[in-house]
Amino acid sequence: MRFSGEQYLELMTFGPAERPMFSELFGLLVGLDDEWRRQGATDAELDLTAFDWDYVPYVECGGQTGPFGTPPPEVLEETAEHVLERDPLGRTTKRYKHTATIALPLDYPVSNLDDWLRLKPYFAFHEGRVDRQAVEQARTARQQGAVVRATIPGGFDVIRELMGAEQACLAYRLQPDLIRDILATVTETCTAVLSRVADHLVIDQLSVHEDMAGKTGPLIGPDDVRAFITPYYRACWDLVSTRGTRLFNQDSDGNMNPLIDVFLDSGVNVMHPCEPAAGMDLVAIRQRYGPRLALLGGIDKHVLRRPPEEIRRELEYKMQPLMRAGGVVFGLDHRIPNGTPLEHYRYYVRTGREILGLPPADPEPGGWGRMQF
Repeated sequence: MRFSGEQYLELMTFGPAERPMFSELFGLLVGLDDEWRRQGATDAELDLTAFDWDYVPYVECGGQTGPFGTPPPEVLEETAEHVLERDPLGRTTKRYKHTATIALPLDYPVSNLDDWLRLKPYFAFHEGRVDRQAVEQARTARQQGAVVRATIPGGFDVIRELMGAEQACLAYRLQPDLIRDILATVTETCTAVLSRVADHLVIDQLSVHEDMAGKTGPLIGPDDVRAFITPYYRACWDLVSTRGTRLFNQDSDGNMNPLIDVFLDSGVNVMHPCEPAAGMDLVAIRQRYGPRLALLGGIDKHVLRRPPEEIRRELEYKMQPLMRAGGVVFGLDHRIPNGTPLEHYRYYVRTGREILGLPPADPEPGGWGRMQF
């Protein structure tokens, strides 16, 4: 079912909701389509439209807040197995074609303040960051039921992209002035862009990508978030929320439990994908935070490779009445993993719809849109 923007916003702010939302958030892992094809999957199953997933249309707001005016990527080497590139930030990256959709950096451009100052112009504000035509198109799309999204760089993610994870973690303690200058620049740019866009349309959702945690916990602690990232988040959120923005959605894999409180204080009110393998229990989070925090995902993707009775047990726990009271988009906690039998996935869809009281999947509308968070 296609949700309208207003239906989605009501659901995620614990307002009156027509029914629960059951979605595929990320799609297939690379290579799973070949496995399913050998198991008899139809084209509609491979592109997921056969499963009649719930979704909401998104449109970008028309403002660019990340690196801007960078050189185009340059292919350095390409084989049947991989692509080696120099990316817009000057990093050498490598992507293995048959196993990955995201290239991994092999080096990073920033290790000190001088390095950062060479890249700083790409992060600075100028009026060209706001595409007036795109803003008007977003306003029209919103009137037609789309959710307008504005994306800002992650307060940790932007540092990690420039320095690499290890050096980023160290820099919060060893080079705090460098971190402050990077985030001050990003804050100035984001607030200038958001202010100009919000003069012309309502931004429904502020989105930020962090990926700042592993299975055992986050890469930086609450004190570092509070000192460095909270002022940046609050500057952006306070600006847009006073102009009608209702959702502030943070994307981070891993165990974010130690940081939920500080990010709630920073303005975040939606989090995903809530990985069970990293200790993120959708039900426990809801019991602790109630309507302060909406959630997407949270269903263990690994359970799909286990017997059907374990799939049902996972769904009955995650889809219990407490979780059906609003503020949840039910879905897997990341991409559908390789080794997932097609018949298990079909069972997962049927069982989830049954528990939620939804009718059997109707493939005729032919719709599915990856949630844009």
